[in-house]
Amino acid sequence: MTQNTDQDYIDQIRSGNVNAYSMLVAKYKNMVFTLALRIVENREDAEEVSQDTFIKAYRKLDSFKGTSKFSTWLYRIVYNTSLDYVKKNKRVVLSEHIDEINESDIGSMQNALTYIEDKERKETIEKALLKLPEEERILLTLFYFEELPLKEISEIVKISYDNVKIKLHRSRKKLFHILKNVVEPIYLNHGSRK
Repeated sequence: MTQNTDQDYIDQIRSGNVNAYSMLVAKYKNMVFTLALRIVENREDAEEVSQDTFIKAYRKLDSFKGTSKFSTWLYRIVYNTSLDYVKKNKRVVLSEHIDEINESDIGSMQNALTYIEDKERKETIEKALLKLPEEERILLTLFYFEELPLKEISEIVKISYDNVKIKLHRSRKKLFHILKNVVEPIYLNHGSRK
């Protein structure tokens, strides 16, 4: 049995089989929800944004030309829908002031992370991400959590490939700085118990 591609489902929908859309929703619901949650920072809001995203995508399906992957097109919709939601609700994301950080700090922080359990590490990273400005949090999410290539991220957020690289580098340094402030005390305490 051959597996249908996204384009197969889109063709079926355009031919009148609206039930084929449920296959696309099932395939991408986790991806859409994850990105929405990273931007709006609340599960209920992320569920609402996800629903809005799929409704918008369905209504705009005729505008999908296939010049990019369907997932990239859908990411763009959830990205914009999430940003609109945040603006509409006038939520302000606080950012932590970041001083210069050097490469040796990053190395010691990475060593410290090895002392934290996987679950705790994930929670720590999630909390640290929330301290970053919205755009930086989105770039890191798309690159590390969604594992998208830089070219695709560039298409989604509508900034140049080179600018994505620069902003991703800066965002990574800021995240490391935030994590260093959380993780280094754990590392020092753990090391002193030996």
